[in-house]
Amino acid sequence: MSQHTRAKFQPSGKIQFGVFFQGVNSGTIWKAPESGSQTDFESFRRIAQTAERGLFAAFFLGEGLRLREHLGRPHALDVAGRPDAQTMLAALASVTSNIGLVATQNTTYNDPADLAHRLASLDLLSGGRAAWNIVTTDNAWTGANFRRGGYLDHADRYVHAEAFVETAKRIWDGVDATPRLPRSAQYRPVLFQAGDSPDGRNFAARQADVIFSAHPKFDDAVEFRADIVERSLAAGRGANDVKIMPASEFILAGSEQEAREKKEWVRSQQIGPQQAIAYLEQFWGRELSAYDPDGPLPDIEPAVEETSETRGSGFHGAKARELTAQWRAEAAEKGLTIRQFVTSRTARVDATFTGSYSSVADTLAEYAGVGAVDGFNISPWLIPTGLDDIVNHLVPELQERGVYPAEYAGNTLRENLGLATPVRSASLVPEPAR
Repeated sequence: MSQHTRAKFQPSGKIQFGVFFQGVNSGTIWKAPESGSQTDFESFRRIAQTAERGLFAAFFLGEGLRLREHLGRPHALDVAGRPDAQTMLAALASVTSNIGLVATQNTTYNDPADLAHRLASLDLLSGGRAAWNIVTTDNAWTGANFRRGGYLDHADRYVHAEAFVETAKRIWDGVDATPRLPRSAQYRPVLFQAGDSPDGRNFAARQADVIFSAHPKFDDAVEFRADIVERSLAAGRGANDVKIMPASEFILAGSEQEAREKKEWVRSQQIGPQQAIAYLEQFWGRELSAYDPDGPLPDIEPAVEETSETRGSGFHGAKARELTAQWRAEAAEKGLTIRQFVTSRTARVDATFTGSYSSVADTLAEYAGVGAVDGFNISPWLIPTGLDDIVNHLVPELQERGVYPAEYAGNTLRENLGLATPVRSASLVPEPAR
């Protein structure tokens, strides 16, 4: 961070937490006896209310527009189904009071006027706690699920998204359109965004209030902060206008040894025998069920015929031969079985904080001290109890160090994140509901 930028950026000295309920993913343990359901309201209620008890700023819902597929078929190891984000968040608004409600919504397969109205409705009904996680989709595979195409050239995804967001803002502001609802207590929904390419970072610097980043490691987080501050200043915004909350996983216990043992159990549950084989199948392009997950990597060549995204997001055509050869050599050199190798490839190494409550609290206090991040968006590895250790033990440790809120700053998400109210763009904006 340049001296000029450092002079403008002022660390708050605090961190906050959000919770990211992903649903379909490989990091959540769904097969353990204590696991809940990814569709029952009770799972969402329990997580949201636990997070609110821990003064979390936001409850963040992922949303997918097509089921994952594996070798051309729906992924048999996935939990099926993901409730509509805004429907679920509207229900959660009635059983929570302060926590923000973040809906992942796509700019390619929505209409801006319709989405703006639905988000404004959630914002109004929740008392000013709604947020929109802006995502883009450009591939024909997802578009085909809508029976109408609608996909974009990859280079155009942020051009389209920016026009979409600007349209939504004009509707909320009463510019060129008359809003169908009065303003909420926080004026309009908070905007989250997670793009990490240069175009994605520029888009976030211009439009986002919060970046859901992929940079949780300390040095990387400091570098990312400096980059976003520079881009924000170049976009005519303040150095502190864009908050940063990287994705993270916490594996905690009373002692370092207990935490390490818990981590081993978590990893063994996240990547079981079937998951390990299925992971390799994406790259080999053929069924590998005959191979022992506790044996060496397959000694056969991958199939490299032309395929679509249904083969798996990691497949890269003819490069599969080179990649799988490298993997076989690496696994043999390190003495790793299929399951051990896949675990080493898929574990959230960079995004995981493992240790005792006090040691992890000390680590997070370092982040707060330099303003590397504004908080962490936590993906629980167990639903619905995955936040219990954090709320019951880590949060008090952070509060003792003076780096975590002791109470909610206000009633709206914008207040609780320390965001300024947007400047009204026109006199046509209706007054807030009373």
